[in-house]
Amino acid sequence: MKKKQKKKSVKKQTKRTNNREYSNILLIFTGIFVLMIGYLVHFQVVKSRDTINNPYNARLETFGQRVIRGSILAADGQLLAYTRVEEDGKETRVYPFGCTFSHVLGYSEYGRTGIEELGNFQLLTSNAYFVEKFINELKEQKNIGDSLVTTLDVDLQTAAHDALGERKGAVIVLEPSTGNVRALVSKPDYDPGQVAVRWEELSSSRDSVLLNRAMQGLYPPGSIFKTVTLLEYMREHAFDAEDFTFLCEGRVSIENFSIGCYHGNRHGELDLKTAFAKSCNGAFADMGRSFHVASFRNLTEQLLFDSELPLAFPYSKSSFQLQPSDSEALQMMTAIGQGHTLVTPMHMAMLMAAVANNGVLMTPRFLDRTENYTGATVVERYPVAEYGALMTAQEAAILQEYLRAAVEEGTASALQSDRYTAAGKTGTAEYSSDKNKSHAWFTGYVSGGKPDLAVCVIMEGAGSGSEYAVPVAKRIFDAYYAEE
Repeated sequence: MKKKQKKKSVKKQTKRTNNREYSNILLIFTGIFVLMIGYLVHFQVVKSRDTINNPYNARLETFGQRVIRGSILAADGQLLAYTRVEEDGKETRVYPFGCTFSHVLGYSEYGRTGIEELGNFQLLTSNAYFVEKFINELKEQKNIGDSLVTTLDVDLQTAAHDALGERKGAVIVLEPSTGNVRALVSKPDYDPGQVAVRWEELSSSRDSVLLNRAMQGLYPPGSIFKTVTLLEYMREHAFDAEDFTFLCEGRVSIENFSIGCYHGNRHGELDLKTAFAKSCNGAFADMGRSFHVASFRNLTEQLLFDSELPLAFPYSKSSFQLQPSDSEALQMMTAIGQGHTLVTPMHMAMLMAAVANNGVLMTPRFLDRTENYTGATVVERYPVAEYGALMTAQEAAILQEYLRAAVEEGTASALQSDRYTAAGKTGTAEYSSDKNKSHAWFTGYVSGGKPDLAVCVIMEGAGSGSEYAVPVAKRIFDAYYAEE
């Protein structure tokens, strides 16, 4: 009897063990199934558009066979790009503003660039009224693709384009509170509608016509970098500028190396704010050789040098290469924006936008929403997004004060106006052994009765920032605050 009970007990135990093993196996397979479903949902919601939009994906070709490429619109609804269909069915991409929006819109032939690439999926997707789509499919006719509404402002883009003239360079206009890209100009430029017929000429141009200098051009920053140097000085001196004095005699020297102020200007006795406003090379070179290099590097990393940027377009990284083992001479050069430091105009515009927005950088965005081609249905909105704080609000307030001083009493005084309040920093950046050759810079922002605008201007080989870049910024500010 006991043996039978023991056998029954063993059988029950074995059965329970087997059931537990089956349950564990079932849980494992259920978990794998849930993970697979989760990945499929993630792919459909997040990854599918990027995969389809890959230029190597043949599926894009099928999109173009069924859909007429949609339009690209300015923020106010003006047409920036559309597809014209001829009587014989031939489709031609048309850019009504010609070369004015060339690099920001890009092109859709011989590959894609700019917004044409960024919004390729949306432009080749149709959310027309379903009855219309059904009838078109019965007739074997193409549906019309959706429209992209950008953040671009026609008046600001035109003002920036015209102000840059025939000079090589770039202009960026950002809205600090939203990250909206209001204008992006790169020169030399081209007519996107002529890319197909001029491809060989454009692609082999010695002037790098197709290069988006605003995003990918790398330049020595010159004195616009003094904004970063100023912030490092403030950090290392507990935000106390009272003890700073410098006697500028036009040149500062160590051993057999010297740095002079622009045109040999002698600024005399300077406090920190006046040294910044007058852009005194001697004062900033002198403070630079006293910095803790590791701290300086840490600041530049916080300001996104040598870092990934939250940008939808291809871009180059700004670089800061100063090392603790480098010479005092190189430390001095770096402090005034020379040395080995290189920056992009977009990065400098982003830094200025963060300063204007009390230290917080908003993610730059080119697209506001996607609509169906009639504009009756909003398909998707692209929300304003905060990237994060690049500096404290206290630090931003100090920089704002000093940048205003550069307009009120310094090198950017031509920006004074009774319609708005401007702030900013000029730069004159040497780029060769010929000291007479320099890039002209201005980076700053403007406030008034409208949302603030941050602007960055570079003019290659033009000369001083005060003489050449500041007038470009002024034309943009004037256009923005023009009486309606």
